[in-house]
Amino acid sequence: MQHLSNPFRGTGLGDLSGAPAPSTNAETVAALLARCPAHAATPLVDAPSLAERAGVGALLVKDERGRMGLGSFKALGAAYVIACDAVATGTEDLSTSLSGRTYITASAGNHGMSVAAGARVFGAKAVVHIAETVPESFAERLRAKGAEVVRAGAEYEASMALAAQSAEANGYILLSDSSWPGYMDRPHRLMEGYLQMAAEALDQCPAAPTHVFLQAGVGGLAGAVAALVRKRLGDAPRIVVVEPDAAPAIFDSIEAGRFVSTTGPVSAMGRLDCKEASLIALTGLSRDADDCLLISEDEAAATLAPMAEAGLEGSESGVAGVAGLLAADPGMLGLGPEARVLCFLSEGPA
Repeated sequence: MQHLSNPFRGTGLGDLSGAPAPSTNAETVAALLARCPAHAATPLVDAPSLAERAGVGALLVKDERGRMGLGSFKALGAAYVIACDAVATGTEDLSTSLSGRTYITASAGNHGMSVAAGARVFGAKAVVHIAETVPESFAERLRAKGAEVVRAGAEYEASMALAAQSAEANGYILLSDSSWPGYMDRPHRLMEGYLQMAAEALDQCPAAPTHVFLQAGVGGLAGAVAALVRKRLGDAPRIVVVEPDAAPAIFDSIEAGRFVSTTGPVSAMGRLDCKEASLIALTGLSRDADDCLLISEDEAAATLAPMAEAGLEGSESGVAGVAGLLAADPGMLGLGPEARVLCFLSEGPA
């Protein structure tokens, strides 16, 4: 485990190519999701055995495995953007409101499922680029949702670059869960969808958390949750961002004081194995997060069994926030018997 205190807490990094901070407009998200028959709040689970293992007073885990039947929090992202597009057409029959449109993305996991599901509901098409390392079982899940699957690139970043090229060449709508110079609007709205998960968790907590541990790939989940925590609870909770040491995109950028691309081996935390941060997420997290942690492959893997024993079976990516808590130095982060920790189980087993 490696630790970094964020020297930019409260101010954020300097110029990040005009990237806005994450949205905190949770009310708009809730109003749209209230119209969706598949929507229901996910549970917040008390995990006393894990709290004891971590040496904290309480650990509450927001369980996103059942989110809208898609198996992860990502159901709140791309599908939310597509739903907003459908409503904006003013068409009475939303099921055909996006007929003729094609959404294209790259995905290492659940984001592609959200694009595919959202497109299917509103009559659009979906094309999902996946890297060579993505299992064929995931490709089959995408096809079952009606997506066209394209194998492209050795890793996620290469797949996304090729998806962007295809979007421009074919007139498709690029729908990434990351952001970069010149591409901000759709990922900003996509992160806004994640506010539903954060709002539910905060509403369900019996008392305000003292610590919030958030796993990060490009940083969308972490950036959205952190922004709403700060809006609702102010400076009190200590927000800790957890990344694989093979993909320290947030960590290295905050350490450098500017956006940097990172390199590293392929991580078993596949959905977090992102070598570049979303600029929107980095803008928010450099302002809102107190600490960054890097965890090893072994630390993530060691968390699977105790999570499963607590009835919270997940993947290495899904349990990474809890893995960060278990690996952390308590004295360094102010953890102890009085701590009330909030974590997120972002997906089920791979």
